Amino acid sequence: MKSVTVWVDGNTSVEVIEPKDSRAVHLTVDGKLIRTTPGKSLLEAVWNRPGIGNIPALCYHPIVQSYGACRLCTVEVEEQGRTRFVASCLYPAKEGLVVRTDTDRVRQLRKGVLELLLARCPEVKVIQDLAIEYGIEKPRFALGVQDCILCGLCVRTCRENIGRSAISLVNRGIFREVAAPFYAYELGDGCVGCGDCVYVCPTGALKLGPDGKPVLPKVHIPRPAAEGLLR
Repeated sequence: MKSVTVWVDGNTSVEVIEPKDSRAVHLTVDGKLIRTTPGKSLLEAVWNRPGIGNIPALCYHPIVQSYGACRLCTVEVEEQGRTRFVASCLYPAKEGLVVRTDTDRVRQLRKGVLELLLARCPEVKVIQDLAIEYGIEKPRFALGVQDCILCGLCVRTCRENIGRSAISLVNRGIFREVAAPFYAYELGDGCVGCGDCVYVCPTGALKLGPDGKPVLPKVHIPRPAAEGLLR
């Protein structure tokens, strides 16, 4: 057996006595040694540890499998002398891994992602707040006024938790959007009206309609961009 001092949160550390056959995974996050269970991602390892790690994430929710859509959760990892940047919601926590979540380079990468999100969704408060935190006053370009960031959380919770596929992501590029089967904007009998998709939506793009079923967001393409693509 061995004794290990690990951090529970940003202010509290405890001494843990582990048996030799322990399967616990130990990694260092911003200088603090933490202990987690095998199979968890880096984001999951710090998700419920206030004060350890600075990892924003819009496309992650613990009730569905990670998808890695927004890339805001990018962190820097050092493993076997090699340093690289990874999406923490997809990268597994490994024994001895060194993770840095708030370096200048990490913040610069997140800032680029946030600028794109703010250009697409300039009126969404959660994105506005993150933009302020990362020093973005105004994006250099405009991608329209949307409220859906195409994170896919609504699609995944419908499929994984409810066992339905009442909605899905369709099309590509700036025309990508959430739609019902047969490209309908109104949900049919495939939707049971559970409201789970509304609950997990990080931007409020999905709202319940008067019939108890979600009202799907519609893509608003900037006219010059649409005309250029349709020529």
